Amino acid sequence: MTTDEHSHAPEHPARLQWATLSPEVYKAMVRLDAASRKGLDPTLLELVKIRASQLNRCALCLDMHSKDALAAGESVERIVQLSAWEESQHFYTEKELAAIELTEAVTVLTDGFVPDEVYAKAAKQFEEAELSQLIAAITVINAWNRFGVATRQVPGHYTPGDIKH
Repeated sequence: MTTDEHSHAPEHPARLQWATLSPEVYKAMVRLDAASRKGLDPTLLELVKIRASQLNRCALCLDMHSKDALAAGESVERIVQLSAWEESQHFYTEKELAAIELTEAVTVLTDGFVPDEVYAKAAKQFEEAELSQLIAAITVINAWNRFGVATRQVPGHYTPGDIKH
């Protein structure tokens, strides 16, 4: 039996098309996203976007950024292991690990702050301007995730090279 022969659950509709209904906000988000990318390694950026999207359970962003990472040459293994990065640190560089840990700290603010140790690890791996861009990129993907989750955007239709955030 091939994958196509399996019966899948029906696709749920999006709650609303926020980008169409709030076009100025969407355009501002696209500009903010583009600005936050400047000076960051694209591979590291996709890892950050995937990890934040895993934590926020944003299916649309997981679909998009996993496909973009694969299209850019990222390995399936590193993408799959990202959800268990603490057990799979040997797949990532020290710089990537610092970015992933900072992503978790900024995304899950249950303690109300980013721990000093986490920030210090990131500050050791990134120049100040690059660290500032990284924090911006983490903040932006979290905003995208919130739009995606709140409006229940549907994954599975993204093709790398499409307009992306």
